[in-house]
Amino acid sequence: MTFSLRKNSSGGTVGLDIDGRYLAAAQVEGGRVVRGVTLDLPKGLVSDGEVVNRDGLAEALKSFVAETGLPKSVRLGVANQQIVVRVVELPRIEDEKQRDAAVRFQAAEAIAMPLDEAVLDHQVAGYADAPDGSPRMQVVVVAARRSMIEALLDAAKHAGLKPEGIDLDAFALVRTLAAATDATPDDSARVYCHLGGVSNLAIAVGRACFFTRPLAAVWGDADAGARLADEIRLSIDYYMTQAQAKPVGEIVLSGPGSADDQLVESLGVHLGLPTTVAAPLGVLDRSALAPSEDPHRLTVAAGLAMGKAA
Repeated sequence: MTFSLRKNSSGGTVGLDIDGRYLAAAQVEGGRVVRGVTLDLPKGLVSDGEVVNRDGLAEALKSFVAETGLPKSVRLGVANQQIVVRVVELPRIEDEKQRDAAVRFQAAEAIAMPLDEAVLDHQVAGYADAPDGSPRMQVVVVAARRSMIEALLDAAKHAGLKPEGIDLDAFALVRTLAAATDATPDDSARVYCHLGGVSNLAIAVGRACFFTRPLAAVWGDADAGARLADEIRLSIDYYMTQAQAKPVGEIVLSGPGSADDQLVESLGVHLGLPTTVAAPLGVLDRSALAPSEDPHRLTVAAGLAMGKAA
């Protein structure tokens, strides 16, 4: 199975978000969510974004697909502590094989994970010139612990599913929501914070994600505003140490937790930055969704559906 972080697709692939609290599947075609379904997930199957009960999750997935009649070909997402994302700067390299080799060489130094235990992929995020005029490129490198990926794939395959690729939930999140901000100049970064079973943070400039991490704070707790704000602030501080980082101008919230007005207000006060709640599916047409479905649960699944396997 290829760990893919590649370009977008307008095809009708199903994105499957295995959130710690629920399953969410979305099928996207031509800028329209043609179908979106969710189901609460029993406790004890997924913890902090990782599979802890493969057989139990496989049974839940099998029942979910059978009850909803979804296609078995899916794109999966991951968000947990077994993922490392780094930005490296390299001379501009057009040849794909040479670029892959250069990225792997840099990854051995930049990523604190043995590469023989990791699934590695990368994506060119931008180009710039060095002070001496030589062309450079910024590359987002992602390493995911192989055992974590294999546990997820095993559960999906035991459920009879056919995974077409695996993406980062953070990349899917940006893919869904960043299109709504295309008219805004890329002179500042945005923090996207998805408040679901796993609270997940992504920092992006335009549609390019440069930093991501899962957050430990649980958005439903009494002191969630202060705790989340502390983690978001630390994430911004770390992001700003990257080369060519741009100042953060806005916090964008999504997921079921973004419906908590008191939490949204608290985050804005603690962070001292404009804090808004995103349209759950960005600019995608959601008119085909059943009234009973909560679109806040489908943000990541829709982004996964728009990803294209390498």
